[in-house]
Amino acid sequence: MGVLWGLEPATEAKHRLYRHYFDAWWPILLQPQARTGRSWSKVTFLDAFAGPGKYAGGEEGSPVFTLDRLLNHAAVERMNLSRRRVQLVFIERDRARHEHLVRELTGRFGPLEDLPVRVEVRRGDAGQDSERVLTELGAWGNPILAVFDSWGSVNVPLGLTARIARNTASEVITTFGPNWFSRREEMNPDLLDTVFGGRAFWAGAADVEESDEKWRAWLAAYRDALKRAGFGFRLQFQVVPRTGQPLYLVFGTGHQKGVEVMKDAMWKVDRSDGLSFKDPRCRSAVSVGQGSIFEMEEAIDPELLSLVVG
Repeated sequence: MGVLWGLEPATEAKHRLYRHYFDAWWPILLQPQARTGRSWSKVTFLDAFAGPGKYAGGEEGSPVFTLDRLLNHAAVERMNLSRRRVQLVFIERDRARHEHLVRELTGRFGPLEDLPVRVEVRRGDAGQDSERVLTELGAWGNPILAVFDSWGSVNVPLGLTARIARNTASEVITTFGPNWFSRREEMNPDLLDTVFGGRAFWAGAADVEESDEKWRAWLAAYRDALKRAGFGFRLQFQVVPRTGQPLYLVFGTGHQKGVEVMKDAMWKVDRSDGLSFKDPRCRSAVSVGQGSIFEMEEAIDPELLSLVVG
């Protein structure tokens, strides 16, 4: 069976961000802490919209490059990998994509049961099955990084997001494709209630008619939902590739360190191909690049200054 799925430019851009963030996340969670010498007894990575593993142009999907970079991490000797301690969970609903993912993983890494970490590839629905699988694998009570990386319908219940927020040292990354905001009229309102925690929390966004403000309103509503879920820190940004449509990402964490690492990952992503990250609150201001605003000769846009001050 040939590869049938193309890789959107925004997805490729997002994958570059993930590589940098995951590279930092693994050693932070798996190495002994400098102050206490202790380390977590179990760490779980969940990719709930896993995809096919490889795309039409030969590009690696997130399950493949995530596992590869973990097993070949520069700090792997200090991370004490074991099947009881480290588990990667990949969930894919589409049968063909799921089967393709299994073939890609086994073709690249050999029998999954022989790996030094546990790899679970499940066929299921992100919204309906993620919590059950995490419970089955004994993930609760230890750190979880849950990636809900859907290009289309994000159907993850806020109850699950809240449970992750209450779980120690855990984080979520949720993405929205541009069609998510333009197709809300087709969405089941009851499902939106589940995702946002009730009708009152998304009705205002649904009333916004201006196309350039609609996605901002929905993204802000979801960021607020993560706050109600219990995440003390939330980042929201627009991933703008050189070509193609942008992607929208919301990150929730309970720790300032998570914010610092995510922002550092954004700064490390090469901008030479035109890739950029934009704060959704920024409307008219033009980005001046990754220099220091204190070293610039030209006047700084007042909108950018207001975001820094705010």
